[in-house]
Amino acid sequence: MDFIIVSGMSGSGKSIALHALEDLGYYCIDNLPAVLLPQLSDYLGQNTEGLSDRAAVSIDSRNRQFLQAVPSSLGHLRNAGLAVRIIFLISDDETLVRRYSETRRRHPLTNDTTTLIDGIIEERRLLSPLEQDADRRIDTTSTSPYELRAMIRQFVSGQNQSGTTLVFKSFGFKHGTPSDADYIFDVRCLTNPYWETELRDMTGLDNTVIDFLETDGTARELVNQIGGFLDHWLPHYDESRSYLTVALGCTGGQHRSVYVAQRLVEYFQYRDAPVQVAHRDLNMNSLPT
Repeated sequence: MDFIIVSGMSGSGKSIALHALEDLGYYCIDNLPAVLLPQLSDYLGQNTEGLSDRAAVSIDSRNRQFLQAVPSSLGHLRNAGLAVRIIFLISDDETLVRRYSETRRRHPLTNDTTTLIDGIIEERRLLSPLEQDADRRIDTTSTSPYELRAMIRQFVSGQNQSGTTLVFKSFGFKHGTPSDADYIFDVRCLTNPYWETELRDMTGLDNTVIDFLETDGTARELVNQIGGFLDHWLPHYDESRSYLTVALGCTGGQHRSVYVAQRLVEYFQYRDAPVQVAHRDLNMNSLPT
């Protein structure tokens, strides 16, 4: 049985992720008490009649008993015949504070003596063992609910494919680095199209910008060198990682990083495993990119 655990920071979108899994045919349980996980795995392993062959549960920081025994709990689930995968959602502190302020909901770790930011910091500490075991980390800081649901669908559809899924993510350093990146490459060394008036309002997806960046061969050389580096090390990840997120950053995330991310997708089209691309800051109102 396919069994997915959804966890992460409170306010990062766990309910949206669980609903997306439910739409995909998963038998879902929201915030299952940790002490019931072994019993649930035994039940699912022995009573499949009338149930889906896939199930998902969400776990948050209130389930401290489970969090303190992550290795043994995961071992129990796998020994029961469940193919366990973990999706872990993160967001930056500022975004989490804003979301709680907008919804006026109470964070699970706050009380009369614990502030919201202190609760967020403590939650990160409590969830760190589970985050380290995650098969897929998703940063929802700049992700819409629609985009998060799409990422969940991609995760599920990619499970039956061999090899590590490569995710190329463009971003702008002025908006912060992606928290879910495994590798970050700074591509601000390339000539900046922003300073060309006719290119300023275009992006790295436009042919005119692409032609400009490829004028002297430097951009192509950078793409090939990044691709060669990843090509060399990817086989070492295939046995242990289902996803590898490679972030490409320029100043604002409009031109150079978008171009490099797209070219790297083309570079790795030969692979059997899926290759995905996301442009985090594309079309945001920004200064030099």
